[in-house]
Amino acid sequence: MGPEEFARRSQAAERLIQANGITYNVYGDPRGTARPWPLDVLPLAIDAQEWKHIESAVIQRATLLNTILADLYGTHRLVRNGFIPPELLFANPNFLRPCHDIKPPGGVYLHNYAADIARAPNGRWWVLSDRTQAPSGAGYALENRLVTARTLPTVLNRCRVQPLDRFFEVMIEALLALAPRRTDNPRVVVLTSGPNSETYFEHAFFARQWDFPLVGGDDLTVRDSRVYLKTLAGLNPVDVILRRLDDDFCDPLVLRGDSLLGVPGLVQAARAGKVFIANCLGSGIVETPALMAFLPRLCRHILGEDLHMPSVATWWLGHDGPREQALDSLDRVVIKPAFPRFGYKAEFPAKMTEQEREALASRVNARPAQYVAQEQVDLSTTPVHSHRGLEPRHVVLRVIAAWDGTSYAVMPGGLTRVATGQKSLVVSMQLGGGSKDTWVMGRVQADRSTPRPPAPQASHVSSTELSSRMADNLFWLGRYAERLEATARLTRVLLPGVSGESEQGRYAPVDTVLHFLRGLDLLPAEHRHAAMAKQWWNVQRLLADLVFDPAKSSGVRWNMTQLRRLSWEVKERLSQDTWRVLQQLEGIFAEPPPQNHDRRYVAALAALDDIVIMLSAFAGLLAENPTRGYGWRFLGIGRRLERALQMLELLRVGVALAPMPDDPCLEVLLQVADSSTTYRSRYLAAIRTRYVLELLLLDDSNPRSLAFQFAALLEGIRGLPGGADTPAPLEYTLVKRLQTLVLDANLDEIKRRDALGKRLALEAHLQTLRNVVTDLSDALTSRYLSHSAPSRLRSSV
Repeated sequence: MGPEEFARRSQAAERLIQANGITYNVYGDPRGTARPWPLDVLPLAIDAQEWKHIESAVIQRATLLNTILADLYGTHRLVRNGFIPPELLFANPNFLRPCHDIKPPGGVYLHNYAADIARAPNGRWWVLSDRTQAPSGAGYALENRLVTARTLPTVLNRCRVQPLDRFFEVMIEALLALAPRRTDNPRVVVLTSGPNSETYFEHAFFARQWDFPLVGGDDLTVRDSRVYLKTLAGLNPVDVILRRLDDDFCDPLVLRGDSLLGVPGLVQAARAGKVFIANCLGSGIVETPALMAFLPRLCRHILGEDLHMPSVATWWLGHDGPREQALDSLDRVVIKPAFPRFGYKAEFPAKMTEQEREALASRVNARPAQYVAQEQVDLSTTPVHSHRGLEPRHVVLRVIAAWDGTSYAVMPGGLTRVATGQKSLVVSMQLGGGSKDTWVMGRVQADRSTPRPPAPQASHVSSTELSSRMADNLFWLGRYAERLEATARLTRVLLPGVSGESEQGRYAPVDTVLHFLRGLDLLPAEHRHAAMAKQWWNVQRLLADLVFDPAKSSGVRWNMTQLRRLSWEVKERLSQDTWRVLQQLEGIFAEPPPQNHDRRYVAALAALDDIVIMLSAFAGLLAENPTRGYGWRFLGIGRRLERALQMLELLRVGVALAPMPDDPCLEVLLQVADSSTTYRSRYLAAIRTRYVLELLLLDDSNPRSLAFQFAALLEGIRGLPGGADTPAPLEYTLVKRLQTLVLDANLDEIKRRDALGKRLALEAHLQTLRNVVTDLSDALTSRYLSHSAPSRLRSSV
C-alpha cells in the first residue's frame, strides 16, 4: 500500500469508530469521559499452530478455575488439605460469604472467562492475569474486526483469518441452555452499572447484538425469590442475567449496603435456583494474583496434568521463604496487592530510591499476606502505526473463552492491547493505551453442502418488554430533542436582530428581541436596565452565550448535553443511522467557541443552522425507519408534549404579552414555527393576530400547531399498553380535554385587548392548556414510567 495509502485506511477506521460511537470511558480525563476507541488497523497476526497451544491452555485454565470456585463456595477441601492458604479465601474481600453453597445449573460458575497473556523474549507465552468477574473485551474485539474488515477487506480475505461469529453463537446458545426454567424460551437481560462504566459501550453492544434488554438494578425487582423485569405491561420473569458489574454491587441487601446499582434479594433468588447469573456471584475471588503461586500444584491435583501455559512467576508473601526471597531481589520483581482494590497499584522497586525500597519492605513485612511479588516480564512488542511511521509497542493479548455446554470455547482471536509509548511497560486502556484486531490464520473452507445451524434465539421480545426506565429515557430523549430544537430556532431568529445595524432602522427588532428574552426569563438581571439592554452588543453576547455556555440550563449547549446523556442511555434502541446523526450533532461543539466577538457571532449562527438540520434529520429518521413499538411511541409522545409546551410559551410571549404594534412579535413566531411560507401562501395578507392564532393554535394540518400536537398525542396514547383496561384512562381523558379546549376557543374573543391593551383572556386560556399538558405528563409518568399506578405480575407462561 505504501505509507500514504495505509494512512488513508487508518483515517477511514477512525471515521468508522466515530460514526459507530465506539467509546471507552476514561475516568478523570479533562477532555471528557467518553473517549473514541483507539484502534491501530495493523493487526496482530498469530499462526494456526501457535493458536492451538493458546486455545488449549485457556480452556484448561478456565476449567481449573471453575473447579476451584466450586470448591471455595462448597466443601473447602482445597483449603483444608493445604492446597490454598486460608488467608487467600477468608481474607479476600471478593469472597462473598452470603453466596456460599449456591449451586448454579450444571456447576458452571464461570460462563465467561478471559486471560491476559503476553509473550516473553524467548517466544513463550505467559498468563499475566485472570478475569473472572465480568470479563470485558469480547464486544470490543468484534468491533475491531468489523472496522478492520471494512478498511482492509482484501488483506483479511487473503490471509484466511478465522471468523469470530461462530464463537458468539455458541456462547449465547450455552447461556440460554443454563436457564433454570423454560429452557425452550428463556428471558435474558444484560445487567449494567450504567453509562459511567468504562466499558458501557460493550454493554449496549451486547444488548443490541442479541436483542436482550439492557437493564440497571432499578429495572429489576425480586418477588418470592423470583427476579422480574419492570416493563410497561407489568412485571415479567427473568431467567438469565448476564451481569456486567462487579458481584459485590449486585445485591445491597446482603452484599454492599451502599450499592445503588444492584437488585435487593438477588442472592436469595440465585440460591433458590430461580435465576442463572453469568458469571456467578462471588466468582471474582479467583482473580487474585496470589492464587497464581499455587495453580501449578492445583492443576496437577485437580486435572492430573501440568499447566499448558504457565503464569508469570508469582510468590505470595504470606509465607516466610518466598517473602525473604522477594525482598532480597526487589530490583527484579514487581510488588502487587494480593487483593486489588481501587487506589492500590503495582509498584516497581527497580525504579525506586533506596529509601523508597525500605519503606516498601516495611509495608510488606507489616502485612505480608496482603502482597504478592511477580517477576518483571520483558513484554514482546508489535508494530504500531503512528504519524512517525511504524513503532514498536509492548503488547498484551486478552484471550476470551465461554462455556459451550460441555467445555469452553475460545474466541479465535481476542483483544490485543498495546502500550501508550515505546518506553511504557504498562498496557492499560485507562492510561491511554491502544488496541488491535487479532488475526488467527488458517480459516477452514466451509462445506457449502452442509447447512449452517440456525443462530440461537432467546425469548421473543414483544414491545411490552420495554422496561419502564428505558421508556422513561426515550420519553425524555424526545423532550430534550424538541427543547433543543425550540431553543435553537428561537435563538437563530433573534440573533440577526441585534447585528448592530441600528442606524438602518433596526430599533424595532432589538426591542422585539428584548421582549422575547424578558418574557421567556432569559434576560439576566444585569441586562434589564434599559440603557444596558439597548446596547446591541450586550444582547448579541448574551444570545451567543445561550448557544455556547454549557452552564445555562435554558441554553443550546446545556440541552445538547442532556440529549447526549439520554442518547447513551438508549443507545441499543437506536438505529445505526439515528445514532450517527446524534453523533454528528454532538460534534458541532467539538471545538471551543471563538473569543473574538464577530467570529463568535458567525460561529453561533453556523452552529444553530447545523443543529436545526441535524434535528430535522433525526425527526425524519424517527418518522420513516423505526417500527411502531412502544419505545417509538414514548419518544414521539415526549416530542409532542414538549413541542406543545414550547408553542404555548411562544404564544404567551409573542401574542398574549406582545406590545402594540404586535407585527414584529408575530413575525418572530411564524419564523420560529417555520410557518412563514404557509401563512403568506394561505392568507395573502399582512400579518394579523387572528390568522396567526388560527395557524398555530387551531390548524391540525400544521405540524407546529397545538391542535396537531394534541391529535398526535391522542394517537400515541391509544397505542400504549393497558389502554383497554379501563373505559377512559386519565391520560386519554386529559388529551380529549386539550382538544376540546382548543376547538372551543373563540379567537375573536380571546385575541381582543382590554382597556389597558392586555390580552388577559388569551393568557388565561394558554395557562389552562399548559396546566392540562403538565397533568398529562404526570399521568403518563405515574402509569407507565414510575409504576406509581397499580401494576400486576405477568404470568410466567
